[in-house]
Amino acid sequence: MQSQYNAQAKYDKQERPSISSPRERLMTDSDSESEINLDEVAAPPPVYDRPDEDHLENQLSHQAGREEEEEVIEQESQQDQNGYATTVGTEEDEKQQGRGLRSTSMRMPYVIAYLIFSSFLGTLLRMVIESLTFYPGAPVNTSVLWANVGGCFIMGFLSEDQGLFRFKEVDVQVEHEDDGQRRARLTAHKKTIPLYIGLTTGFCGSLTSFSTFIRDLFLALSNGLSVPMGPYSDVSLFAAAQDVPKAPNGGFSFMAIIAALLLEVGLSTFSIKLGAHTAVFLSPWTPRLPQWWLERIVNPCMIPLATLSWIALICLVALLPRHASDPTLWSAEIWRGPVLFALVFSPVGCLARFFLSLKLNGRVAAFPLGTFAANISGTAVLGMAYCLQHSSISAASLGGGSVVGCQVLQGIMDGFCGCLTTVSTWALELIDLRPRHAYVYGIMSVVVAFCLLVVEIGSLKWTRGLETPICFSASTGQ
Repeated sequence: MQSQYNAQAKYDKQERPSISSPRERLMTDSDSESEINLDEVAAPPPVYDRPDEDHLENQLSHQAGREEEEEVIEQESQQDQNGYATTVGTEEDEKQQGRGLRSTSMRMPYVIAYLIFSSFLGTLLRMVIESLTFYPGAPVNTSVLWANVGGCFIMGFLSEDQGLFRFKEVDVQVEHEDDGQRRARLTAHKKTIPLYIGLTTGFCGSLTSFSTFIRDLFLALSNGLSVPMGPYSDVSLFAAAQDVPKAPNGGFSFMAIIAALLLEVGLSTFSIKLGAHTAVFLSPWTPRLPQWWLERIVNPCMIPLATLSWIALICLVALLPRHASDPTLWSAEIWRGPVLFALVFSPVGCLARFFLSLKLNGRVAAFPLGTFAANISGTAVLGMAYCLQHSSISAASLGGGSVVGCQVLQGIMDGFCGCLTTVSTWALELIDLRPRHAYVYGIMSVVVAFCLLVVEIGSLKWTRGLETPICFSASTGQ
């Protein structure tokens, strides 16, 4: 009897391979519902050429129809098992799903804390890079280019890396799997780790800014890009824009837009690839982060650290000097206001982008709706803040109303809008989508955002004109 059963099992294994293959494909694409929806990017690593089923829209479609596919798989498995085994397996699946949901709810406070603290670091580093790369003789005058390049490089590295977050529990699960299944399971697993979400969605998303990139496109169109002139000590981003020679006609402005667009998009996507290749090159020497250190020390400490940091920044803003006594461009009273206000508003934008992507990115498989909504809404808010900062209440006043009001508007643009919009996620999605879907998604994002700024800022600039913001004029001694 035992030999007959073994022969029948061997025959079923040879003649009916489709019973187990759907489950294997499902586990290859994603590990559990909690592992799918924690990160704003559900994309495979960007290095290797992938078959059609590994593209982003196919993975999102697979997630949307996950329940129906699980039902089909369950029905197929029931045909090959007795009733008792099927009942036990179903109960185990339900228990596993319940544990996954509880684990997700327990991780969410850590995720939020990492996003808050990482948004501080990303915003501060972005403003530092913008200031350091703004100097006389700079080959590129778009302010946010190098911050976007750096953020995309880190995003590509983290997306491709298979060593930093490879914990022992994952090694046990992938021990007998092939390379493709192992990479897919590791990628799905690390997207549930709060530190990884904080580094990608929080730090990289805040270091890069889609709204500032679109603002630079509009300034290139209107011949308003700031060109640093004079000694380096007299050059600052927090200063009134200097008069520059105007382009002879609109054709030169068109060339400026094309140059800025190609530089931003081309270097951003190139940096994603370069970061991924760097991760592959360094994989033999990449250390593994200790799991116990993250779960028992870093994660619990991150919640009070992020909360107290945010409270401290709000207190610093409340104690901020209202007037600048030192007229030099690099004095602390000139840059402290915009930077502190930007840091105060940055967690709001980062969290809004995270939850938008969490809820909307899976709605349309070929069009990441969450990232699109975050980038467009953040660009619209930046346009409104820019208009308020560069418009005067009366003919005798400067733009922005008061010094504090001007600094708040600058903080909204650099902090809230800069963190609500992202280039690193956008560029990674462009790489992972099919070419025709990527072109539609990329062109729609740029065109809609650019048209919003043309309507908002252009209507003010080409009618009444843009005034010098009062918080910038203070730096020139006016």
